Amino acid sequence: MSKALQAIDFQRDSGEHEARRLRDLPGRVIEGDPQHESTVFFKGAEGDLIAGTWTSTPGQWHAFTDRDEFCYIVSGHVRLIGNDGTIQSFKTGDAFLIPNGFSGRWEVVETTTKHFVIRQYEAD
Repeated sequence: MSKALQAIDFQRDSGEHEARRLRDLPGRVIEGDPQHESTVFFKGAEGDLIAGTWTSTPGQWHAFTDRDEFCYIVSGHVRLIGNDGTIQSFKTGDAFLIPNGFSGRWEVVETTTKHFVIRQYEAD
């Protein structure tokens, strides 16, 4: 007998926790020493869709590519800085989507927690 599917409650479900120092990824960090903690609450059957919660300390790094990412800022302040110089600022309560193909960097101005949904694509 299979278990019935239910909504995933980010506040109650345990998820899969990970902590990392972003400086451990060569060439990623531009400024600071951002520490990331994330909890993934959902992974699609194909592994291309994930959802969870992420927290970062201040710093700046090159944005990851090959994904669409929806974000809801639970607390904190971040900026997305496009390679064209465009700066977008997001704070507590803001929601936004970073489309696949975005080229630029993340800046965490103050420690930030966000909920996210990411659809990953294979690199060309």
